[in-house]
Amino acid sequence: MARIGLPKRPAPFFIPWPAHGVPSAFLSFDEAETWRAFVLALDLDPRIPLVVRAKFARALKLLYLAWIDSDLVKASELVAMTALELALKDRYPGPGRPPAFGTLLKLLVERDGLTDDQIPMIVRSGGSTVARITGATTPSLREIRNSLAHGDPFDGLPYAGLVELVRDLITFVYRDYLSEADGRTAMREPSS
Repeated sequence: MARIGLPKRPAPFFIPWPAHGVPSAFLSFDEAETWRAFVLALDLDPRIPLVVRAKFARALKLLYLAWIDSDLVKASELVAMTALELALKDRYPGPGRPPAFGTLLKLLVERDGLTDDQIPMIVRSGGSTVARITGATTPSLREIRNSLAHGDPFDGLPYAGLVELVRDLITFVYRDYLSEADGRTAMREPSS
């Protein structure tokens, strides 16, 4: 994104995105550099495996380019969801063929105990998303992914903060991996 310059806009760029204490808000960006900083802040932890980070980086690049064409937000959401699916398949491989996307999402809650209090975006803005993850509320994340992937002719505005939610879920998926990485780093550091 550093090498991609954005033109000046004649009007502010608006995007549906959760704000502090407000799960359904619109954020406004007047300057390209402010937008760039916002998008860069959504990046994954650099200790997460490169293949997942690279796929998520594509989602962020598309989100960044939405400054020029707002339709790219929807493409960004789809690529972010594919990064989440890749992360889930990596961490929950299952015997033989990996479980379906919806099943993998349910494992986050049913097996690993994911709650709204463990999702930084939800903690910051309020609201709830666990029911969307398990499919108890519609559209579920599985349904959102499917509608994005299969060209739902009735999709409208972007899903507020979906890319950030995906980032938070990928981070949750790799929480044990990140803890192990922290332990390996601590073992290498000299003691004082």
